[in-house]
Amino acid sequence: MQISFENKVALVTGAAMGIGLATAKMFAEAGAAVVLSDYNEAALKTATDQLEAAGHRVLGVTCDVSKETEVAAMVEKAVATFGRLDAAFNNAGIQIPANDVVDVPSEDYERVMAVNLRGVWNCMQAELRQMHKQGSGAIVNCSSIGGLIGNPGLAAYHGTKYGVIGMTQSAALENAPRGIRLNSVCPGTIDTPMVAKMLAEQPEAMDVIMKKQPNKRLGRPEEVAAAVLWLCSDAASFVLGVALPVDGGYTAT
Repeated sequence: MQISFENKVALVTGAAMGIGLATAKMFAEAGAAVVLSDYNEAALKTATDQLEAAGHRVLGVTCDVSKETEVAAMVEKAVATFGRLDAAFNNAGIQIPANDVVDVPSEDYERVMAVNLRGVWNCMQAELRQMHKQGSGAIVNCSSIGGLIGNPGLAAYHGTKYGVIGMTQSAALENAPRGIRLNSVCPGTIDTPMVAKMLAEQPEAMDVIMKKQPNKRLGRPEEVAAAVLWLCSDAASFVLGVALPVDGGYTAT
C-alpha cells in the first residue's frame, strides 16, 4: 500500500531522535511538509538540517510541550509557514527512574506528568483548534504498552500512558462529527536512545523483556512510524479511538 501525504502538512513532537525522527522522516518521504518539534535545540537542528539536505520541506521549532504557550506558538508557526495542519504525532515523552510508589520523588512525578500527559493535552488542544477551522485532520498520540499493562516500579510513567489512551478515546468521540480522527499507538520496547539509556541503567531488564517478547527482538523506530502514518492516512479513514499496540506481540502473551 502506497500512502501519500503530498500537499499535506504534518507535525511531530519529540522529533529530534528515535521514534519521532523516524516518523518525521517517513512523513517527509511520503510528500508532506513536516514540522519537527523538540525540547533539545541542538539535536532538533541536526535532524531538521538532515531532512532539509535530503530535499524535504521542513521546519524546526524548539518547544517544551509541558508549556501551553510554547505549544500554541509552535502550532501557530506551523500554520503560518505551511498554511494548514493535516496530521500530528504527539510523541514527546520522558522516562523517570524506576521506583516503588512510596519512593518516587515528587519532582519526578510532576515532571513525567507535565511532559507525558499535560504535554499531549496541550498539543491536542492547539492542534484541534486549527483542525476545527479546517474541518479535517488526524492526530495520533503516543501512549505505550505501559498504557495497556502494569509493571512494578513504573506506576507514575504508566499512569501517564494510561491517561493518554483515555484522553485520546474521549477526544476521538468528540471530534469524529467534525471530520477529525484521533488514535493512539502503544509502542513496545523500541531500539531508541531512551530505551538504550534505560537498559544501560537496568541491564537485567533486557532478560525480563525478552522472556515475554514472542519475536525475541527490540522493535525498530520505523515500525512505529509506519503505524503512525497509516493511522493518519485516508487508508485508516474508518479507524478512530483505537490504542494500537506496536509491540511484537508483547501484550498478547
